[in-house]
Amino acid sequence: MRQQGCGHLPMQGTGDMMDRLLGLHQVIRPEVVQQVLDATGRRNPRACCLTHEVILWVVLAMGILTDLPIRQVFKHARRLRCGEATPRRSSLCEARKRLGVAPVRELFQRVVRPLASPDTPGAFYKGWRLMAVDGTLLDVPDSAANAATFGRPTGGRGDGAFPQIRKLSLVEVGTHVEVALVIKPCHRGETSMVDGLLRHLQPGMLLLWDRNFFSYSLWKKLVGHGLHILARVKGNLVLKPIRSLADGSYLAKIYPKPYDRDQDRHGIVVRVIRYRLDDPQRVGHGEAHTLITTLLDVDAYPGVELILLYHERWEEELVFDEQKTHQDPRRPTKPAALRSETPAGVVQEVYALSLGHFVTRALMAEAARPLGVDTDRISFLGALQILQCRLPECDSRTPESFAEWYARLLWEIGQEQIEPRRNRINPRVVKRKMSKFKKKRPMHRPVPPLKKTFAETVVMLI
Repeated sequence: MRQQGCGHLPMQGTGDMMDRLLGLHQVIRPEVVQQVLDATGRRNPRACCLTHEVILWVVLAMGILTDLPIRQVFKHARRLRCGEATPRRSSLCEARKRLGVAPVRELFQRVVRPLASPDTPGAFYKGWRLMAVDGTLLDVPDSAANAATFGRPTGGRGDGAFPQIRKLSLVEVGTHVEVALVIKPCHRGETSMVDGLLRHLQPGMLLLWDRNFFSYSLWKKLVGHGLHILARVKGNLVLKPIRSLADGSYLAKIYPKPYDRDQDRHGIVVRVIRYRLDDPQRVGHGEAHTLITTLLDVDAYPGVELILLYHERWEEELVFDEQKTHQDPRRPTKPAALRSETPAGVVQEVYALSLGHFVTRALMAEAARPLGVDTDRISFLGALQILQCRLPECDSRTPESFAEWYARLLWEIGQEQIEPRRNRINPRVVKRKMSKFKKKRPMHRPVPPLKKTFAETVVMLI
């Protein structure tokens, strides 16, 4: 039986169905999509226009055309044909539900990869590939299913307005590629989620992380993977000097617990770098900041260089900004960070958005390479808008016409260069903290249907 609302669509291959998305094949190969569908058991046993392959491309397009609802994404992905009906929204949503999470997650794992080479500006430090790990919270629609699965944040005024997910990401600093991610309910701690990223960490990497991630067991586990670490730690961590170094840093040991420190057993040697900022305009002015690292050679890795290098960790925060503020911002029709009302839809959407981010970043890296510029100097928003604008113009009739379109696309993205970052700082504050209105409570959601019309409720006062 054919899908309701798509009876006029032809049954040709996906290349004919999604003919305005063919430009994405330069980054996401169609043969890889087919391999993913085979690996996840998503091959359609019968003829159907909304096949798993078609819907997978629609979901991928949703990660780029984020301002469009799913029916308009389908229209955008397919050229206009006279007399052809567009599938209804319900048919597309059901097809997306049948596709599930597994193919999108598998495609992410096969396609997304570090993009930097040793000559990529800002991507390596003395041969070590710079990586960073950090987490963010995303609001999801206020549905009973999402609230039950992901939970709500809690505070002094009660539960939060929206359920939330916590996403932990591993990012290649030099290219802003989100290499791996883990999604959990909002009450899960970030440190407990790092295990989901371990298989993506390899020798030759230098991992940067913030102070809330440190634990002895995690440090030992990561060192066992053959990579180096540069991390900020809390000021109350006991780090007794065992040897002073020429640049003012010193060697110390970290221990699993205080008793082990007293007995000097199971200790791991680290290098400690302590500093403070003397500019009163900067956040953290006057505070003592402490970094620890596995890079023990003071001559090869001077302390001041490592202090400056640690602040490259903020590039990961910019990745979250790109995704949440520019790629898929909140709009009047989308009050939460994501729009799916089911937990499976939320996870599928997160992977689709990350794949859309990777496509944009891969094109930016390709455009920056012949120019010899840092990928950071190309505007992410400008590149995304160019991709959204030029994707329907892709001419794939011949290999030559496709190559010409792709070369023009990269040239145009390469023109979106921005000025070097200004020497600026912003306080970590919010502009609007409270509302004068009463807080929404569980009894307010969902609102039951009214039993009377407005006219029936009117009582004249004498």
